[in-house]
Amino acid sequence: MINYNDFLNESIVNVKPSGIRKFFSIAEEMDNVISLGVGEPDFLTPWHIRSCAIDSLGKGSTRYTANAGLIALREEISDFYDRKYNIKYDSKSQVLVTVGGSEGIDMAIRTVISNGDDVLVVEPSFVCYRPIIETCGGRVIPITTKEENNFKLTPEEIEQAVTDKTKLIVLPYPNNPTGAIMRKEDLEKIAKVIIKHNLLVLSDEIYSELTYGKEKHCSIASIEGMKERTIVINGFSKTYSMTGWRLGYALGPSPIIKQMTKLHQFAIMSAPTTSQYAAIQALKYGDEDIEDMLKEYDARRRYTVNAFREIGLDCFEPEGAFYVFPCIKSTGLSSEEFCEQLIMSKRVAVVPGNAFGDCGEGYIRVSYCYSIDNIRKAIERIGEFVKELRG
Repeated sequence: MINYNDFLNESIVNVKPSGIRKFFSIAEEMDNVISLGVGEPDFLTPWHIRSCAIDSLGKGSTRYTANAGLIALREEISDFYDRKYNIKYDSKSQVLVTVGGSEGIDMAIRTVISNGDDVLVVEPSFVCYRPIIETCGGRVIPITTKEENNFKLTPEEIEQAVTDKTKLIVLPYPNNPTGAIMRKEDLEKIAKVIIKHNLLVLSDEIYSELTYGKEKHCSIASIEGMKERTIVINGFSKTYSMTGWRLGYALGPSPIIKQMTKLHQFAIMSAPTTSQYAAIQALKYGDEDIEDMLKEYDARRRYTVNAFREIGLDCFEPEGAFYVFPCIKSTGLSSEEFCEQLIMSKRVAVVPGNAFGDCGEGYIRVSYCYSIDNIRKAIERIGEFVKELRG
């Protein structure tokens, strides 16, 4: 018998499975489950985007593209960040098209992090940063953001966490799972500390277009002195409801993008060609689609926050993304216990807050990128569950 443990990479074996996918998998095996667990928009990809992809197939555009992506797409990405956030990137040397934002995050971390480097990770946050850092031999230093600060990162928190081995800080705003955002004035404050300690920034801006209110997203790369030390990750999954198209991009200093592209070249070759043609259409003509979806998300956001408060669970009001992060500490259950008992007794799937870092304990993540009907039914069931717990 072969002992496969003798062959496996220990750093991979030690990675914990995603806490998000755990409950998604349970829900798939049960009947009558309402899942509010996965961050996947319920909208169809707009027809003009799908039609453009179909047309590209009809024309036979099915070959590999350049490793960094179609130059026409990279030009559109550069134009998008210029007109949206007033940041200019050279399409030839500062843009890399990736297989989803997730690949961009992986390429960025693997390019800059070596064995023994420290990385500051703002938490609660998406599940992929820690395992990628650790498999590179880096050490994760979590920075716990607090609800009383609207889950924003403060300069003082960076100062307390930074070490002489810190090379990178992961900045995940708009935030998954809390829905928190950082305004320009917030970013200006932390930029001073980042520059002082000569850190690079990985700015995960996948939810950049999903911010609510008059003041839109501000990228830290637009702050004076920050473009040259920031790797921006973004994509098409959330903004244009293109999750299955698997397309994202990275923007950053030419020397870093050059090395990321080399790594991407050997690992991936190039992103899907059909998806790239669809993305060109999305960037050129998709602004109205974004606004339409944003209005619907905003209505769901306001309904969901109020509904949780009405059933007696404190709920931070998110200003970005499409998640709420209700506090369930009053129930006496841990996040894992709450989610496990909820899905078994009421057939509702949500994600335990500790999937996003230890500081998420006592919370659950609920996605409102589902229909109002599903959200309403799910929260009614959650309300029944909470009422039964409290006797």
